[in-house]
Amino acid sequence: MKRILLPAALLLGITAGCTRTTPSNSESPNSNPIPSPTANAPADSDAATARANAIATGRSVATPPPAQVVSEQFADLRILRYAVPGFETLSTKQKELLYYLSEAALSGRDIIYDQNYKHNLRVRRTLEAVWEANQERLATPSQAEQARNFSTYAKRVWFSNGIHHHYSTRKFVPDCTPAYFAGLVRAVDAKTLPLLQGESVDQFLKFITPIIFDPNVAPKRVNQEKGKDLVVTSANNFYEGVSQLEVENFYAKLIDKNDPRPISYGLNSKLERSSPSKPIQERVWHTKGMYGKAINQIAYWLGKAEDVAETVEQKEALGKLILFYSQGDLKKWDDYNIAWVKDTRSRVDVVNGFIEVYGDPLGMRASYESVVSFKDLEASKRIAAIAKEAQWFENSSPIMDAHKKKNVVGITAKVITVVTEAGDAAPSTPIGINLPNAEWIRKEHGSKSVSLGNIVEAYDQASANSGLLDEFAYSKEEVARARQHMALAGKLHTDMHEVIGHASGQLNAGVGTPKQTLKSYASALEEGRADLVALYYLPDAKLQQLGVVPSADVAKAAYDNYMRNGLMTQLTRLQPGETVEEAHMRNRQMVARWVLEKGQKEKVVEMVKRDGKTYVRINNYDKLRQLFGQLLRETQRITSEGDYRGAQNLIETYGVKVDPVLHKEVLARYAKLNIAPYQGFIQPKLVPVELNGRLVDVKVEYPDDFARQMLDFGHKYKTLPDYN
Repeated sequence: MKRILLPAALLLGITAGCTRTTPSNSESPNSNPIPSPTANAPADSDAATARANAIATGRSVATPPPAQVVSEQFADLRILRYAVPGFETLSTKQKELLYYLSEAALSGRDIIYDQNYKHNLRVRRTLEAVWEANQERLATPSQAEQARNFSTYAKRVWFSNGIHHHYSTRKFVPDCTPAYFAGLVRAVDAKTLPLLQGESVDQFLKFITPIIFDPNVAPKRVNQEKGKDLVVTSANNFYEGVSQLEVENFYAKLIDKNDPRPISYGLNSKLERSSPSKPIQERVWHTKGMYGKAINQIAYWLGKAEDVAETVEQKEALGKLILFYSQGDLKKWDDYNIAWVKDTRSRVDVVNGFIEVYGDPLGMRASYESVVSFKDLEASKRIAAIAKEAQWFENSSPIMDAHKKKNVVGITAKVITVVTEAGDAAPSTPIGINLPNAEWIRKEHGSKSVSLGNIVEAYDQASANSGLLDEFAYSKEEVARARQHMALAGKLHTDMHEVIGHASGQLNAGVGTPKQTLKSYASALEEGRADLVALYYLPDAKLQQLGVVPSADVAKAAYDNYMRNGLMTQLTRLQPGETVEEAHMRNRQMVARWVLEKGQKEKVVEMVKRDGKTYVRINNYDKLRQLFGQLLRETQRITSEGDYRGAQNLIETYGVKVDPVLHKEVLARYAKLNIAPYQGFIQPKLVPVELNGRLVDVKVEYPDDFARQMLDFGHKYKTLPDYN
């Protein structure tokens, strides 16, 4: 995706208004009878029957949304809950479809753990095995602090889908001692531990302790440091026994840069050499290959969904996705994406597959993720109005004419209500999505752009009155403008970034895809390019003509926020001494620092001091827009021409380095506010209801215990062995 990870309003801290009866893990899903939906019914069968009877007699039944959005806060994380408004108004068939798609999504949960790090599943299952023993120690004064620290570590692992931070990708370690951890392990039945065949508990502890506690073992999941072997120094499980040069040479022999419809080589496989004497090989992810047990489960539930598809187009798309999963053929993946783009009539939709490449330092291999949703009909009117004018925005862009699409096709835009997220999309979630990622499919067949409406709403509710805006905004006028307009500004920025930004521009003939030409800088540059499209057009009179913007102050609020965040507040996500490596953070800092430097002579934007504190002050919004346009032209040129040196210069010069003095100040000011810089979600639970042997409804429940949901998921969706 090309996706936005966090709403602009959240970065300010202000308000904006991967027991059920399924095929066993050791069996093929398709060889088992269809599980009865009653197996998922709540333990209180009388309540379930009463609900079913209410439905059967025509009485309206709605599940109340979460009364409290914020569930808990620990480390640098805050756990939220999101509502699913409008679910009760859907037809029974639509709810059934959403249930099957949600089960498919969660069936792939183990995959993201294994992709993130080879030993993650074993670590996670160890934490699950000793969780209750640790909770018992919370009541013992001499052990309570150690128990709390271990509990925090376990929840951090669940949040990040592994032992590396979900955003910085740096390894984090427990604040409890190895001795305390060993005591927990020895206190539980050895049969519950993820021991290898013939392995003793002592041998297991000797192996697992440095993996958990030693910060020098697998220190970075994704390393983007210039001058390093990015493959060898990254701990993800996409490569083994190979170097960066070997990977690049392996695919250079396969890739035809003149192919107008290039295959996304490497998207769904692990590249490895089992020993120095053996050749390099790809282990493809499909039902009979790597991750086969999990993918079989995913395909099983997708098959159930196919049977109740809303439209012919949706049925065809789901069938092609199942075929891709069964064969692992990337041409079948392209076939699926084309069919998925054509399905514009279905209200229910799903993102499911190996999609985003942020977890691979070379930008080739994709992490598993799924987002299950239905269209918010009323909220989609704004984003649809923008999508309808895509050709106008392309024609009016400041980029070179040779880089403009002459015929922008098939952009479908909508606001969605999320029902379930899994894999790389959970617990931390994007708020905007634009797919598919293949440039040639987008050019020939179009794309889908979505804004995750109920996710944004939950973020906005949680971030109300945090104090971040008052602390970092330069003036009272800026604060007032943000409180009045930032809700809309954030949504419009997301809309323009996804709908127009990612869909705009084209590559020169004979130039390879950005991941081939721009390599490790491709993701950051693409996110920056899409941001610049949004920033350039937010003040445009066209948006007021479309009726989506009431005044130019909306754009000013967006500019204030973007510059403040890119230059200062996003630094709260880094530890002292760190540089910027995450793609979205790099893009925002690159954009902000470039325009700060280029506008320095005319003081378009300034970093100013007042009462010993640093602030960002915009003096000329019109000239700032012109600078955004100039940088947009350059980022599009780099992308269209495949200019690796140009991309490297932009990102390394403006997007990576951190001023340690400013960073120290920002961290000190931020610490006083007691705000967690990262947020994620407990997933709603879909519970099917059966009456007289048939499914008559699916209800939504809102769990409020993050740890309990993670434990439940670990049990219910255990689809893979410890090593794959």
